[in-house]
Amino acid sequence: MPEQTKGVWYGVCAYTIWGSFALFFALFQGVPALEILVHRIIWSCVFLAILISGLRRWQPVKDAFASPRQLWRVLGCALLIALNWGVYIYAVETRHVLQASLGYFLTPLVNVALGMVVLREQMGRWQMAAVAIAGFGIALQLLMLGELPWISLVLAFSFGVYGLLRKQIQLDGLSGLFVETLLLLPLGLITFGWLTTSGASNFTRDLPTGSLLMASGVLTAIPLLLFAGAARRLRLATVGFLMYINPTLQFVIALLVFNEPLSPIQLTSFMVIWLALIVYSISSWQGRVRRAV
Repeated sequence: MPEQTKGVWYGVCAYTIWGSFALFFALFQGVPALEILVHRIIWSCVFLAILISGLRRWQPVKDAFASPRQLWRVLGCALLIALNWGVYIYAVETRHVLQASLGYFLTPLVNVALGMVVLREQMGRWQMAAVAIAGFGIALQLLMLGELPWISLVLAFSFGVYGLLRKQIQLDGLSGLFVETLLLLPLGLITFGWLTTSGASNFTRDLPTGSLLMASGVLTAIPLLLFAGAARRLRLATVGFLMYINPTLQFVIALLVFNEPLSPIQLTSFMVIWLALIVYSISSWQGRVRRAV
């Protein structure tokens, strides 16, 4: 199989798993989002440690801990990804998967806006128009429904800022995620101990629940490894196109599996965001064509 074809399959599998996470987290009947997050951190750390040992990739991890300045940035990434994970699990638990989907549709546009504001990157007029259109889509929900889609905004901005910080860290995806979860591990273990001693832990409630909590760590790492394989083999434009599989699957699952209501205002807001993504995608594609010429 050609390397590019392998890359496409890796990317499709990675984004399909991420897009289907709602089905997995919906299995945790009666387990609070905080407890699921704690176990996701703990078992991710355990699984990644085994994986890094098997691949003999400890040197980048040692280098990260030898650089205090870089470690502070990794800690920032860790807190942001924990916030992202926790809010997403809460969204599934409370059946707000449509909002989660909207958040991940917004993420590329948030990345563009952060690049302009924080990194002072030059942005074309069509990219600026895409960001403005997306802002109108969010304002529409605020004005017509009287509430901000806070889950969407937290997911989009936490992942966007995470990506901004992550670009400044010289760590590959596997080592980076391990260091992030390792920094969160003490807090996770303390919370797990508190839940256990207070009798609120669901880990030993029954075998299926305990197994699902442990599996959450493995499922965190697998799509990351697939994504790394895709990123090595594909152009950035292709990877960016495949990215929309994730929120699209979440949108479909929310409607067809969880039967979440979609009001006309929400649908209009989604359509405005999709229009913004079309404008942004065409602008990015035209920019790459001009640079190639």
